Amino acid sequence: MEDFKKESKYIRARERVEELKKFYGNVASYIFVITLLGIINYLTYWDYKWFLWAALGWGIGLFFHALHTFNLNPFFSRDWEERKIRELMEEEERNPKRWE
Repeated sequence: MEDFKKESKYIRARERVEELKKFYGNVASYIFVITLLGIINYLTYWDYKWFLWAALGWGIGLFFHALHTFNLNPFFSRDWEERKIRELMEEEERNPKRWE
């Protein structure tokens, strides 16, 4: 049983590291591409700063990616999910016929 818990913790930690890698890769790509678009915009026609539209759109996506990666959702965080699961499991133990 202890090995299972260790393995489960390892798997969760590995998944967390993968989420972080994806997020930081997204941030690095954002910085590189938006900088490149800004340079292209500057060299071609600086009067209309069109690269800001790409920065805004991708930035919004990056914001939501950060919310997911760092569990910053104020409404349904992972803590809330785990508490709700425990609550429902305890309720099931007290009243086993409730969900049938």
